[in-house]
Amino acid sequence: MVFPKDKIEISLKVGDEAPDFTLITHNEGELNLHWYQGRKNVILAFYPGDWTPVCASQIADYSQFDDLFEKYNCQLFGVSVDSIFSHRAWAKSLGNITFPLMSDFYPHGKVSKKFGVFNPRGYAERVVFLIDKKGIIRYIEHPEIDQVPDRDELIKQLESLNNN
Repeated sequence: MVFPKDKIEISLKVGDEAPDFTLITHNEGELNLHWYQGRKNVILAFYPGDWTPVCASQIADYSQFDDLFEKYNCQLFGVSVDSIFSHRAWAKSLGNITFPLMSDFYPHGKVSKKFGVFNPRGYAERVVFLIDKKGIIRYIEHPEIDQVPDRDELIKQLESLNNN
C-alpha cells in the first residue's frame, strides 16, 4: 500500500489548549484526556494504522522508554482509527505494548478531527502532540507519513518542559 505524500494542515498550534476527549483503550478501558490535567504531561502519538511497518517501528520504539516517560511524569497514548480488537491483537504481536492504544474507530476519526489530524482518506496522520499538565500543547511534530517521528527531539522537549 502506498500512502499519498499530500500532508494536511494541522489546525491546532503550540500554545493552544488540547481538546478534551474520551476513548477506549486496548488495555485500560475508557480514558479521558482531561483527567490527566494537573497530574501528568501527555504525549498523544497519532498514527495511520495498526499492522503497518512504519507505525510498528514507531510504537515499538516508544515501548522501550516506559521508564523515561515515568521519570518525566508523562503518559503516552497511541491513537489511530483502528478498532479496539485490532489494537489488542497488534499490541500483543509487538510484544505486549503496555501504554494505552486508543481507538478512534467510532464515530470514525472524531478525536482525530478535533485535533486536526484526520486525513480525508480516512486515517489519522502521523502527528505527535506533547501536552503539559495544564492541558496546553507544547510541541507538535508532523513528519512525512513514511517517517518515524524524532524520538530524541520528543525527549528533549519533554526534558525542557519538566525543567521549567
